[in-house]
Amino acid sequence: MDSNTEAPGKLSRMFLTLYDVFQFISRFFKEGFLPPYEGKELMKQCYDIGYKSLALISLTGFITGVVFTKQSRPSLAEFGATSWLPSLVGIALLRTLAPLLTSLIAAGKVGSSIGAELGSMRVTEQIDAMEVSATNPFKFLVTTRVLAATITIPILTFYTAMVGMLGALLNVSTSEGTSAKAFFQSALESITFLDITASTVKAILFGFTIGMVGCYQGYNSSKGTEGVGKAANSAVVVGMFLIFIEEVVSVQFFGLFRT
Repeated sequence: MDSNTEAPGKLSRMFLTLYDVFQFISRFFKEGFLPPYEGKELMKQCYDIGYKSLALISLTGFITGVVFTKQSRPSLAEFGATSWLPSLVGIALLRTLAPLLTSLIAAGKVGSSIGAELGSMRVTEQIDAMEVSATNPFKFLVTTRVLAATITIPILTFYTAMVGMLGALLNVSTSEGTSAKAFFQSALESITFLDITASTVKAILFGFTIGMVGCYQGYNSSKGTEGVGKAANSAVVVGMFLIFIEEVVSVQFFGLFRT
């Protein structure tokens, strides 16, 4: 088969995949907010996504605050502006580092878990059994996980920012003897309402992307154990790729309001 016939085939498969993704997202918005509501399962997923990620996110956020402060100090010291360090840390963490780090960690931990879990359920025909038993597997499996990720990622984002500031405070107080009150006063007074809004919107978008990608890859995984591995891997790779794209777009969008 020559390349002239392969190209249209690949193009058609790409459009079919995009159509399937659109249908999947449309089904979520159609079924996600209509009764019956799976409140118990939603709370369970919030616990699995949020609480079980606290240890890893706490460690990452704290180390990020310490390292970012240590790396930024020499550059500011050249201009005699080390007093700006708390403001720099606060702005960097809230605007970019906290939502991006939290989402990348969640994409690796939560996205792969969702993809593997739903993929294994598809392979073992548990999803088919739910459909036969008059249970809506999409609402129970997909809607709850996407909503849980959309809810918990913003909460974890601000938690990461707080832990990162504690790491920065430890470094600044050790090196320069700055009090906690002076540090947080300087860090928080430079943060605007637009910064908080932008960080919240990005975190919600990232959380929705992580949940949706993981659920789509797992729910539509191919048969066999190989399909489970591909679903988990694709959930991480595609999720991280989309997060970076959304970060670039959101920075450009909210940058329009800062000028």
